[in-house]
Amino acid sequence: MADVADGAVQDALAAFDGGPGDVRGEDAVFGLQEGIVAADGLGGDDVERGGGDLATGTIHRLCSTGLRVLVLETTQPAAIRRQVALCEAVYEGEATVEGLRAVRIEALEQAQSVWAQGAVPVLVDPEGACIARAKPEVVVDAILAKRNLGTSRDMAPLTIALGPGFVAGQDVDAVVETKRGHRLGRIIREGSAIPNTGIPGVIGGYGAERVIHAQAAGVFMNVRKIGDLVEKGETIATIRTPEGAEIPVTAQIPGILRGLLRSGYPVTPGFKIADIDPRREELSNCFLISDKSRCIAGSVLEILLSEGVMPYEAPGRFSGTAAD
Repeated sequence: MADVADGAVQDALAAFDGGPGDVRGEDAVFGLQEGIVAADGLGGDDVERGGGDLATGTIHRLCSTGLRVLVLETTQPAAIRRQVALCEAVYEGEATVEGLRAVRIEALEQAQSVWAQGAVPVLVDPEGACIARAKPEVVVDAILAKRNLGTSRDMAPLTIALGPGFVAGQDVDAVVETKRGHRLGRIIREGSAIPNTGIPGVIGGYGAERVIHAQAAGVFMNVRKIGDLVEKGETIATIRTPEGAEIPVTAQIPGILRGLLRSGYPVTPGFKIADIDPRREELSNCFLISDKSRCIAGSVLEILLSEGVMPYEAPGRFSGTAAD
């Protein structure tokens, strides 16, 4: 999104698709439609509603095993860990995470040509309107809204949801636990995931302090960038309010700026805008899929294989070569 002039801040907030400020827990992605859908009619396997950092881990795992994935996104994704979020393709046209390239498409029919390149197509479709036409084998709801925004079992033969807000056996066929701890990645066939606590998991001795939220409504503007080393109290961004004030956003702890909202994004109080990793030696983590994402991804793959969903392509490094 382009920078917004002071006089247009209010317009930017009003025009935001779905409205900013929905506070979701640690590693959550705001305003993001995430999912993996397998489309029989397109020769595909899975549709994923969302392309944020947690969803990207699942997309990467499924693609690496030869499954064809179609990603559905909202018009203005608000990923924090943008270096490991395939939803950035909505803005840039393409995005690459650990060797997997995502390409924005404008119509469902373009998915085939992207798959042929060994890439994953990303379609802006926040309502999931294309799912009925795509006829996927699987729909994965990775929106991480902590509530069900419309996913139902009749969308595909197999439906999976990540995190709380869903009842396995009613809303979807299976739920994967996303809360850090001993139960992370557990597959739930009946019941729900642990309710959202709103408290980030502890990393390097820090919990809530490492996640930064907007303190006012306005347009978010970056001062620092992902991967920068920052000190406690240092200004990492500003929020330009509708009145024209510039409110500094400061680091609460020292460490590596692991996640930072896209500059020019409209925010409201409580909107998650950044996170800091206190482990200064872990710079590479800013550019790698997290352990949490990979754990969740493994569980999704386990569900698919246990239900007989087989790869369309021979497993490999996103070669795009169909299996014999």
